[in-house]
Amino acid sequence: MKRTIPASILFVLCCLAAPLACAEEMKLELKPGATMKEVLAEQTGKRVALRLASGEEVEGTVTSVGNSLAHLSRLAGRDFYDAVVSIDQVSAVRIKVRDR
Repeated sequence: MKRTIPASILFVLCCLAAPLACAEEMKLELKPGATMKEVLAEQTGKRVALRLASGEEVEGTVTSVGNSLAHLSRLAGRDFYDAVVSIDQVSAVRIKVRDR
């Protein structure tokens, strides 16, 4: 007797397995001699948290990076605001590289 798996069960199993296949870690590779400007430019379009020299933290999406300023949009906790940050005041960049 030949057994067949109902299509609905097969569909559910595929849906459950899909996130596992997509849960690949993003690699963060720091090049020797990299500058804060280069690190920020590589994150254009991605969400980051910037620690400033003052101790304040600003989280948002890197929109553009100029010679001395970076534009962040969609700020965390400030829905209607963007920020322009002086690159030389950034002491750390926090980047999400894995989901779990």
